[in-house]
Amino acid sequence: MKYGINLTVKATAILLFFSFTSGVFAGEIIALQTGWKFARGNYERAFQINFDDSKWQNVTIPHDWAIEGPVLADGDGNTGKLPWSGEGWYRKKLDIPADWQGKQVYLLFDGVMAFPEIFVNGKPAGKWDYGYNSFYLNVTGFLRPGKENILSVHVDTRNHGSRWYPGAGIYRKVSMIVTDPVHIGIWGTYVTTPIVKPDYASVRIMTTVHNQSASAGDIRIENSIINPAGNEIAQRSAGRSLAAGRSADIEMTFILTKPERWDLDNPVLYQIKTTVYRGDKITDTYFTPFGIRTMRFTADNGFYLNDKRVQFYGVNLHHDHGPLGAAFYTRAMERQLEIMKSMGVNAIRTSHNIPAPELLDLCDRMGFLLFNEAFDKWDNKADILPDTDFEDFAHRNIRNFVMRDRNHPSVFIWSVGNEMGDIQSNSNNGFQKLNTMVNYVRKYDPTRLVTMACDNANAPAMRHFEYYDVHSYNYDRRWSLARQLEPNKSVIIAESGSTVSTRGFYELPLPDEKTAFTNSLQVSSYDLNAPAWAEIPDDDFMWQQDEEYIAGEFVWTGIDYLGEPTPYGDMYVRRMKPEGRRGSRSSYFGIVDLCGIPKDRFYLYKSQWKPDETTVHILPHWNWDTKEGENVPVFIYTNGDCAELFLNGQSMGMKCKNPTARNSTERYRLMWKDMVYKPGELKAVAYKEGVRIGESIMKTAGEPYEIRLTPDRGTISAGGMDLSYITIEAYDRNGNLCPLADNRIDLTVKGAGKSAGVGNGDPQSLDPFQADFVRLFYGKALLIVQSGFEKGDVEITASSAGLAVKSALIKVE
Repeated sequence: MKYGINLTVKATAILLFFSFTSGVFAGEIIALQTGWKFARGNYERAFQINFDDSKWQNVTIPHDWAIEGPVLADGDGNTGKLPWSGEGWYRKKLDIPADWQGKQVYLLFDGVMAFPEIFVNGKPAGKWDYGYNSFYLNVTGFLRPGKENILSVHVDTRNHGSRWYPGAGIYRKVSMIVTDPVHIGIWGTYVTTPIVKPDYASVRIMTTVHNQSASAGDIRIENSIINPAGNEIAQRSAGRSLAAGRSADIEMTFILTKPERWDLDNPVLYQIKTTVYRGDKITDTYFTPFGIRTMRFTADNGFYLNDKRVQFYGVNLHHDHGPLGAAFYTRAMERQLEIMKSMGVNAIRTSHNIPAPELLDLCDRMGFLLFNEAFDKWDNKADILPDTDFEDFAHRNIRNFVMRDRNHPSVFIWSVGNEMGDIQSNSNNGFQKLNTMVNYVRKYDPTRLVTMACDNANAPAMRHFEYYDVHSYNYDRRWSLARQLEPNKSVIIAESGSTVSTRGFYELPLPDEKTAFTNSLQVSSYDLNAPAWAEIPDDDFMWQQDEEYIAGEFVWTGIDYLGEPTPYGDMYVRRMKPEGRRGSRSSYFGIVDLCGIPKDRFYLYKSQWKPDETTVHILPHWNWDTKEGENVPVFIYTNGDCAELFLNGQSMGMKCKNPTARNSTERYRLMWKDMVYKPGELKAVAYKEGVRIGESIMKTAGEPYEIRLTPDRGTISAGGMDLSYITIEAYDRNGNLCPLADNRIDLTVKGAGKSAGVGNGDPQSLDPFQADFVRLFYGKALLIVQSGFEKGDVEITASSAGLAVKSALIKVE
């Protein structure tokens, strides 16, 4: 089974600080998904067994209470204008059969925002602080087998600090695990591959076994390795006597011949099947996926995976999922990764918190490298309060973080924090705290490097880089001094870009400087705007091209997120006073909007990150009724070297990229800045090394005529956790997308599923995410359909005044 740590579990209530991932237990794992009652506020007696919760809301887990709204028009845009700050209670009846007497029972929480207190049958069973971390507790001594049992959870986000929308409540899965007293610990198998050669690899397996029975016994561990084809290829066993109430680590080493390596294009996984025997009785069985690969950083040539140079084409991803809020659904995360993969992304940074464990499983399976980050700042954003014991907090959180994730081949580096000004400047014992955090990482995983993301260009003079392994810096070549003072360490651009734009919105004339923002409260999608401290994509491309020691970049951000609406936050609105307008509620940073719909920048990155796949993308749209005869610049993003642009069949000339230009946009974009608008058809024909590689056409659209519904998946799985994302668009009579359509679309969802959320990517929108309508934003919007628990069909109907009613069908199997 997938739980346990190397410590003695006593009969009294002990809170253990781990969750489980990447393993399969042969016994009972029960998802505590349904049957929950919830209420916001402080109910002093809600922990009691006989408390009346009959009038509380029925909810399922995962649950983010704040995404339900109401949207707070005058609320804090930095955290999404949603009511996440407050208290809440959850209650659930637990079915504990009489034959569980003598078993061990654990509750595992993958993430609760924040400061959860757990009660079982009216008694406090444990508590936790950091809302992004996983934890578990042994509740065996609190249960009444054969009788009704009550689980109560109090959640309090009032002391949590955040620079973005954090969500609120039990927003990741909860599991109940039942096991024999002799069992493998949580993350109880630690797998490393210390030697990897073309002809063989050594696989070292450390297994932690607990004996929570009342008597000593002879324990035997049997490990079998299963190759990617599903065949058992090696087996060994070892045993020892284990006293009651004690734990033991049992180590084995295997030699595998001709190992198949985990790689970005071939993310193959082996498995270890671990079986525990007490005498002749099997007491536990546990499967651990792992990958065989080599990783190394070099000072002058970046990162190598399996002895091949790999440039990080990375993005930062926040933890929310747009209209779903912080509630974690594996399909929502998988869809985000699929979109990123299609752009050419090969690496993810978990900014700036411990992610859901399923993210690591997906990265292993889909072929992504993971920059695994634990914290933003070491203050209330990590749920560190003035009276928190920092040493204790660091130990249990880092232990949790690293032990949970260290078997994943996708993890290439650990990060202990982001843009911590006090740590970089050694204020308030900053270096001592840094030393504490980094040493705990190395204690639990000595095989990987450690870093922290920095933003102070001058702070390296104090040599904080001596405490960690890789220079990681955010924006504007701030790594220069660190590289000068310590040239023997590699460099990662941990945050690049921070270009801002609104999908589908274009503003003229083109900006004279990157910080030229207007009172439109939207940002032009010509991709020329960024905050003063950031840059446009082309600059990052150029720096990496010119400075080969840079291992790669992680763009801020891959996808828009709730909160942090730079540049149009509440402070901007108070200062500039645009008439009748409020600050925005979601970011403009994303390459893809809040609903997962690509912005123009998507194709600029794709043209660089997938150079062998044809990209020919034209911007802006070609509907400019008030601009006929006036200047409307046209840009083309392509993996080609050159392109010819045609307007209504007439050539507007051929343009080619200039690979030596010091103006970065001239290296990576093709720009017709003097185009004069005439309605009709734009056509771009792209060439690479003189050979035509493709073309793209954009036409002036007429008035909206019909709605189109396009599900990303027509069949989803029953069980309440699967999702289908349905793109809603308006088209004219000739089948052209209407790029300015803003129709209200009324929605009905019936049958074996329900609406989980709606959105349109508009940072200024104050419409609810849970509603039976959505407004098109520049021609597009999104409906998310969630499966029910039974098989059947989901019927979706979309209607809008003046447009024909459209429907779609999703099968739930």
